[in-house]
Amino acid sequence: MRTYEQSIAKHQAAKQHLAGGVASSLRASMKPTPLYAKSAKAACITDVDGNTYIDYLLAYGPLILGHAHDGLNESIHQALLNGATYGLQHDGEIKLADLLTEVLPCAEKVSLSGSGTEAVMLALRLSRAYTNKTKVVRFHGHYHGWSDSIFTSFPSSDMSQKASDDRAAAIPPGTFGQSENSLDDIILLPWNDPEALESTLRTRGHEIAAVITEPVMCNSGCIQPKAGYLALMRKLTQELNIVMIMDEVITGFRLSLGGAHGRFDIRPDLVVIGKAMGGGIAISAVAGNAEIMKLVDEGKVSHLGTLNGNCVSTAAAIATISHLAQDNGAAYKHMETLFTELADGIRALLSKHSIPGVVNQIGPVMHMMFIDAIEVNDFETFNKRDAAQYTRFAELMLEEGVLLRPNGLWYISTAHQSAEIEATLRAMDRVFVQLTLQTSEKQEVTG
Repeated sequence: MRTYEQSIAKHQAAKQHLAGGVASSLRASMKPTPLYAKSAKAACITDVDGNTYIDYLLAYGPLILGHAHDGLNESIHQALLNGATYGLQHDGEIKLADLLTEVLPCAEKVSLSGSGTEAVMLALRLSRAYTNKTKVVRFHGHYHGWSDSIFTSFPSSDMSQKASDDRAAAIPPGTFGQSENSLDDIILLPWNDPEALESTLRTRGHEIAAVITEPVMCNSGCIQPKAGYLALMRKLTQELNIVMIMDEVITGFRLSLGGAHGRFDIRPDLVVIGKAMGGGIAISAVAGNAEIMKLVDEGKVSHLGTLNGNCVSTAAAIATISHLAQDNGAAYKHMETLFTELADGIRALLSKHSIPGVVNQIGPVMHMMFIDAIEVNDFETFNKRDAAQYTRFAELMLEEGVLLRPNGLWYISTAHQSAEIEATLRAMDRVFVQLTLQTSEKQEVTG
């Protein structure tokens, strides 16, 4: 039986002066307690109580090379020796910009920033300036950061919207404290619905500056686009003078070296990248059409940020991308092979234990959910999953030495090997026995 006494004590201590007791609100949801890490290497992480876990959380996505990767660490170390940041220009900015335009199919020019939220803000600003229009189409279940102008709450499972406070808002904000007017320019649509998309764009195209989309709904079920859907989006936005923004903060450098837009052969006007690009160091970027990006060149659209393009972040990004590009993308073949093996193994165990569930996997990212459905390919169905059961499952897996994100999203790194996959499946087999017993006990009590 693992103990978490030190993590619990540290969390209580943190609450005294750290708002929420964690540095990012999402982390507070971990059960039985938010963990405190002591060290990590490759595919494993050790907490302050001495428990070691196979890590599929991977810092919520950035650690595509795993923990403490030697080559990445050396690049960061060398950058630090020369000065972490200057507030001046340096060769790292040039080298990274050149590299991004080389590997990202849609990239003619780039702007560097620090987080996905910041990059989305710039992409939206560029779109409005370029088109001289204001409205932005976004989709149910997609996440584009937490800035006021784009952060919306998820609807209920029946897709109806819930008003915030006593304001009958068409689009509820994602948090208390957002301006009541912050989402007035947002048009919220169901994703993967070509009829709704075309009808809205043709009817309101004169006021729509941009359509922003995740290429795969990673946070909401790893749902892939229907055949032809992204191509239709590209066709309509080109025809109607609307900027197509692909938010690849998760999929960029994870689904392929060219991101999802490279994998799917779609050329958006702008792409937003982050997370995996820095291998664990904070960095993001907007890349895309030179004509749109020229607005930054000309000073018509301001792009600000004290730490943008700093020496450490650019060194980390160059090292990460260079490693992923080695041997014609062998790292991607490695990750996809292992994750396909894991996904197939999970499906087999669900069947073995007669537990209804679905695993959606594409490349080195997947979403596992407990749901009485054959497949999950839309957000409405995804919202019918048993989220509480998955939270309990993740807690039991933690006891078995496997660290998972409580919402069902799994990542893999280049550091994971077959041994970790096999150990994970053995742990899951044991956990499914416990889940089945707990379910039977509940049924007996309620029956």
